Amino acid sequence: MHRLFPLLAVCLASACSAPANLHQEALFEAQDHVADGMFTAGIEGPAVGPDGALYAVNFEREGTVGRVLEDPSGDVQVELFVTLPEGSTGNGLRFDAEGRLLVADYTGHAILRIDPADRGVAIFAPMPAGTHQPNDIATAPDGTLYASDPDWAHDSGQLWRIDRDGSVHLLDADMGTTNGIEVSPDGRRLYVNESVQRRIWTYDRLPDGGIAGKRLLIAFDDHGLDGMRADLGGNLHVARYGAGTVAVVSPDGRVLREVRLRGAKPTNVAFGGPDGRTVYVTLQDRGAIERYRSDVPGREARGAQPAAGTPD
Repeated sequence: MHRLFPLLAVCLASACSAPANLHQEALFEAQDHVADGMFTAGIEGPAVGPDGALYAVNFEREGTVGRVLEDPSGDVQVELFVTLPEGSTGNGLRFDAEGRLLVADYTGHAILRIDPADRGVAIFAPMPAGTHQPNDIATAPDGTLYASDPDWAHDSGQLWRIDRDGSVHLLDADMGTTNGIEVSPDGRRLYVNESVQRRIWTYDRLPDGGIAGKRLLIAFDDHGLDGMRADLGGNLHVARYGAGTVAVVSPDGRVLREVRLRGAKPTNVAFGGPDGRTVYVTLQDRGAIERYRSDVPGREARGAQPAAGTPD
């Protein structure tokens, strides 16, 4: 999610520390990973790259992407990775199969692509007229990209598909405030949530990347929904904005647990770490990143993604 909020004060330090041995941390207990105020209130993303580093948007100021590095001793350093072109502000992040960073540019109305080799920024897919803002994005195993498109002013939203050639296709225009978006580990389902309506929808993915069979997975009684990621078991880890938790939701729509965070306004989550079982959570109210350990690796974690890619 990204709305306009006052920026948090930026802390002067550029490092914080973390326990050296993640395996000693209890499951589903949140710990600090990056200190308060190092990112603005627009902190989002996040995504773990092929290099094992964590990336998140709006490091120190709007319009940037930060890179979070952790050495074997557990020390965490945060650096500026790239400053986006004038007029661009990132929200959701994902990496493509070639290791390039995809950025949902919500003010520039485009999907950007960053080559990590030279940190060059290019427009991969300009969003068409009628787009409100590309918000969160998700990559399917076959390389198809999906983007949520909320209209915050009218509590409505849309859903787009971006093919590997950069062409953009409208999939659903009659939705609530579309926000978090994810693909199942086998590539057969697409999940989209609506922040204001507090619902998560499931679609069947078709061989051409289209969708069908829309059905309700789960609805919540309170608080908002934001970014979400799937683990290899097909469970969704859903940022519950305002609740200060990440809800772990099973493929059949049951809340398996809620992970209590230190901040109140999580915006998104990403899996990473050496075994793919560390979940990083961006916190708007803290301008910080927390983490917790999961019992199952993320579907996009290094070495964890299934071979299946295209629905039958």
